[in-house]
Amino acid sequence: MSSQPESPVVEEGVAHDDASLQAMQAAFDKLKAAWVSKGGLSYKERMGYLKALGASMKARRDELIAALNQDFGNRCSTETTLAELSRVVESAAFARANLLDWMEPQEREVGWQLRPATGQVRYQPLGVVGIIAPWNYPIQLSIDPLVAAIAAGNRVIIKPSELTPNTTAALRSLLSGIIPEDVVQIVEGDSRVGSAFASLPLDHLLFTGSTKVGKLVMKAAAENLTPVTLELGGKSPTIVHPSFNTAQAAERIVWAKCFNSGQTCIAPDYVMVHKSEVDSFVSAAQAAFAKFYPRVGDNTDYTAIISEQHHRRLCGLISESEQRGTKVVRCNPANEDDAALGKKLPLTLVVDPPKDSAVMTEEIFGTVLPIVPFDEIDECIRFVNDRPRPLALYYFDHKGKRVEDMLERTVSGGAGVNEALIHVTQETMPFGGVGASGMGSYHGYAGFRTFSHEKSVMQQSRMNGMNMLNPPYGSFSKLFSKLLGL
Repeated sequence: MSSQPESPVVEEGVAHDDASLQAMQAAFDKLKAAWVSKGGLSYKERMGYLKALGASMKARRDELIAALNQDFGNRCSTETTLAELSRVVESAAFARANLLDWMEPQEREVGWQLRPATGQVRYQPLGVVGIIAPWNYPIQLSIDPLVAAIAAGNRVIIKPSELTPNTTAALRSLLSGIIPEDVVQIVEGDSRVGSAFASLPLDHLLFTGSTKVGKLVMKAAAENLTPVTLELGGKSPTIVHPSFNTAQAAERIVWAKCFNSGQTCIAPDYVMVHKSEVDSFVSAAQAAFAKFYPRVGDNTDYTAIISEQHHRRLCGLISESEQRGTKVVRCNPANEDDAALGKKLPLTLVVDPPKDSAVMTEEIFGTVLPIVPFDEIDECIRFVNDRPRPLALYYFDHKGKRVEDMLERTVSGGAGVNEALIHVTQETMPFGGVGASGMGSYHGYAGFRTFSHEKSVMQQSRMNGMNMLNPPYGSFSKLFSKLLGL
C-alpha cells in the first residue's frame, strides 16, 4: 500500500553524518553481529515472538489508536482497528498456525538417471532484512512484513515514516518489551536516513511507497545486489458494467474510496461508468456519502488527510480540473465550510476529466474520484491496458463470462469482483504488484517464502551408479545418448 509524495525516501549526494544516520548504522551492525554469532531464529523463538506480537497488539490497542489519531489529527478508531490492529493479530495467528508446515523441507522427485538419490527444498532465513514502511498504515505496513520476516527466522530493521512519529514511538515501546534488540530494531529519520537505509548491505529489502521512490530504492539496493520486494501503487481502476445495480456499486465504491480518506494504495483511483449511467452514479455516490457521513468536520468516523501538504496537493487536483472546465461535484451534506473541515476533504467527484489532466495521470491517494464514461466494456479493457499495470482492479458485474473475460484480458497485482479493498485482508492469498505497481509479494505463506532462501538439496545414496559417468566414456557415450533419448 503505497504512500503518496512526501520528502523522498532516497536522495543522492547527501552527506550522511548526523546522529540519526549513526544510530541507523549502529542498529544494523548490532543485528548483523547477532546473525553472525547466533544465526537465524529457532522455531521456538519464532513462535514465541509471533505470539507476543499478537498479544501485545491487543493489550496496547488504546495506546496505538491514540498515537495514530494524534499523527493524523483524526484517524477513525474503527478503521485503525480493522486495517491495522486486526490485520497484524490475524497475520501473526495465521503464521503460528501454519509455521511448522511452512518450515518442513519439501521432498522433490529426482530424475530416474540419478536414482536412488533424493531431493528436497529447505527454507532458510536470509539474514538481516529491512522494511521501509509508509505513513498511511504505519502499523500494518511495518508489522505485517515483520510477521513474515520473523516467521522465516530473520533479524529485522524497520524504517517507519517520519510523518507518524507518535505511532513509531508506540511501536518502539511495544516491540522493545517483547522482542530482543538483536532481533528487531526500529530506526527513525528523514530522507537522508531513508537513502542510507536503502543502501545498507541487507539480505532483503521490502519497501512500501510510491512508484517514483520505489525506483530510487531499487537503484540504491542494487549497489549491494540486495533483493527487493516493492509494494507500490498507481491508479487502480474500477469498472461498473451497466447491468450492475448503480446504487449498490456506488455504495461499495464510496466506502472503499473514503476508507482512511482514500489514503490507501489499493483504493479505487477512478471509476468507469457507462455514459448512460453517469448521472445516476453521481447521484448514488452523493447519497452513499451522505448516508455514511452526514457531517464531516466533527465526525470521528471520517479520517483526516495526513498533512497540510497532502491536503493542498489534493485541493490542487480539484482546482486544476475546475480550471479546465471539468464538472466537479463536492459531496458536502452539511454544507460545512473550510474552517470546519480542517484537514478533512469530503468526497469530490470529477466527471469526465481530460485524459491528460492531473487526476487521470497522477495517483490520487485521497477522496477525489474521477468518473470516466464509456460506451463498451472493451473500451475499458483497452483503457486499462494502455496504462501502467495497477496494484488492483475492481469490476462490478454478475455475468460470469464477462467477469472471466475482464480478469483474463487485464493484468493487475490483485483484483476484486463486486467488492473493493477486501482482498488485501486474506492471508491465504499473496499480496503484491506487477510492473509499475511493484514486484514480489507477501502475506501468509507468500511472505514466509519472500523472506526465506529456498535451498535445493540433493543427497546421493551409498549405493549408486555415479561411477558410470566417469571418463573415459568410450562405448558408454552411445548408451547415454539412447538412454537420454538423443
